[in-house]
Amino acid sequence: MPKPVVALVGRPNVGKSTLFNRLAGERLAIVDDTPGTTRDRIFADAEWNGISFTVVDTGGIDPSHGGKTPLSIGSSDFIDEIRTQAGVAIREADVVLLLTDGQTGPTPADQEVAEILRRRQKIVDGQPFPPVLLVVNKCESRVEREAVAQFYELGLGDPHPISAVHGTDTGDLLDELVKAFPKDIETVEDDSVKIAIVGKPNAGKSSLLNKLVGHERAIVSPIAGTTRDAVDTKIKVNDLDVTLIDTAGIRRRGRIDPGVEKFSVLRAFKAIERADVALLMIDATEGITSQDAHIAGYILDEWKSCVVLVNKWDALVKDNYSMENFTKTIRRDLNFMDYVPILFISAKTGQRVDQVLPLALQVQEERLARLSTSKINDILQKAMDYQPPPSHAGIQLKIYYGTQVRSNPPTFVLFVNNPALMHFTYLRFLENRIRAEYGFLGTPIKLAAKGHNDK
Repeated sequence: MPKPVVALVGRPNVGKSTLFNRLAGERLAIVDDTPGTTRDRIFADAEWNGISFTVVDTGGIDPSHGGKTPLSIGSSDFIDEIRTQAGVAIREADVVLLLTDGQTGPTPADQEVAEILRRRQKIVDGQPFPPVLLVVNKCESRVEREAVAQFYELGLGDPHPISAVHGTDTGDLLDELVKAFPKDIETVEDDSVKIAIVGKPNAGKSSLLNKLVGHERAIVSPIAGTTRDAVDTKIKVNDLDVTLIDTAGIRRRGRIDPGVEKFSVLRAFKAIERADVALLMIDATEGITSQDAHIAGYILDEWKSCVVLVNKWDALVKDNYSMENFTKTIRRDLNFMDYVPILFISAKTGQRVDQVLPLALQVQEERLARLSTSKINDILQKAMDYQPPPSHAGIQLKIYYGTQVRSNPPTFVLFVNNPALMHFTYLRFLENRIRAEYGFLGTPIKLAAKGHNDK
């Protein structure tokens, strides 16, 4: 089920990132120790009163322009940046939190973005959508709290005074936030295989979608996706229902405003959450970029299967080693996803496009695979014979047995004498041994160690 998306918007230095960290910290999300997975986090899962949602930080708007003197709050250039930021937020989020500064009071920039948010809301069931909550941050003292009434002039309803630094009254804000979530956020599930086409702008996503649809010549129907302004496409592949989730139109070509750059993976993120398999498209003419690595990281964070498509392969001047060298670069830069298959294509000419869906469906099939307990324990025994489990302070790790508790994605539980002795490097070793026996092509594997007597 897709989670509601909450966007934090506002001018610089009002505390967006501080509130972002506060909301993300409430959930105490698990930190991944896997080398190579450190990325700039602008998305985070949060939870309040049992309700999960995704919070998006739109920080990073630079109040300078072209390296010149920092712009004033009332500057037209600066207003353009926050106008663009607010426009993207209102299109993509389910709830918008407009942050202001209780120590400075309302500013012309606050007025501008509030007007944009009001103007672009739509009326759904008699209510403005997406709802906008006005947050007055930095209200640490009584003086600031008593002055909150001046923010009514923004025309966004009751202001919510908080202190993101100290966490004061953030609980009351979260209560109001979850009340504002759309009641119909759940979508009707279908049994089709959902394949998301994701990647940075201009990587060729729309061209690939058109090629896949035209090649199959079997469109069943266009259906509305949970991402507004997006349309899913249903096709038949060998009598199997497949839903293609397109994320085209992430951002416009040309100069990209700093605030919008951080939104450029928002649609991709929402598509990944809904998908079974993600097709990560990389522009061969630009090579793999940090944005590609960010999106790959979100695919891994959501435990989705993946196929890397290197598009525009026809546009390169190649030699006998071009494909091998490009593959090495991808394996190095995406070393946290070394299990994904790589396919070199041209959506423009159709080169190898006919292999895309069969490969994606093979990955999905392996994602659903289940290994018997006897098979798993045979793999574990061979692995321990080859590389004995680690020990600490004279106590050696003992693995009694393992079992697969679920598929989609494949999840294994290993029962051991002491889970604290299981180092992540040995878990990675065991994962590689499982892949050596079965593969699980393009699919992440979850491994967890539990005490022998733990339920």
